[in-house]
Amino acid sequence: MIKSSMDSVISQDYPNVEYVIVDGKSNDNSLDIIEGYIKMNFPIKLISEKDEGVYDAFNKGIMLTTGDIIGFVHADDFLNSNTILSEIVSIFENNDVDGVYGDLQYVKVSDTNNVVRNWKSRPFYPEMIKNAWMPPHPTLFLRKEVYEKHGHFDTSYKISADYEFILRIFKDQFLNFEYLPKVITTMRLGGISNGSLRNIALKVKEDYRAMRKHKVGNIFTLARKTLSKLDQYFKR
Repeated sequence: MIKSSMDSVISQDYPNVEYVIVDGKSNDNSLDIIEGYIKMNFPIKLISEKDEGVYDAFNKGIMLTTGDIIGFVHADDFLNSNTILSEIVSIFENNDVDGVYGDLQYVKVSDTNNVVRNWKSRPFYPEMIKNAWMPPHPTLFLRKEVYEKHGHFDTSYKISADYEFILRIFKDQFLNFEYLPKVITTMRLGGISNGSLRNIALKVKEDYRAMRKHKVGNIFTLARKTLSKLDQYFKR
């Protein structure tokens, strides 16, 4: 599946892409696939070493980048079109914004044309944070200065570090975010946050911990956040 993820990045029509891959010492054929692309002279920066989980890998990637804008494409995900990075960069170039986000769709692992869930986002205003709103993190592209100002992902969170980070930056009244109303990223169903009942319970616990840390809600806010995802299964 990493091949389709890599192809979606390499096929972008935007020419100035710095492609950093952080591998946690994979024991499948991922490294062989990556090294095959490197041998074909694709400009890929690879680091392969044991890590402490996905958020530790994110932090390593942030520290390795030299570009002005940072986004993430997981090994099981892919960018939805080969023009999406150009569209995102155009928003950064033509607007005074610190971050751009869009919509996310989930597809079946066995059939990426079969859309199971649509996470359609919307333009941001500050009160939304208190109502348990968040943009889909896989679609979020940020200026590197945002990480320099607010730090990296808190690896004490095993599942909800992306939510805690989003609360951290979207509370900042000096940062501006723009919504691109189209699917930026396609994600195969699965993942750590909904892989088991135990992980779902841990995510709820960590979400609540993040809310209390940033003083953005209560137990009812947590319930609203959890239930708000239900309608994503009915949107087409």
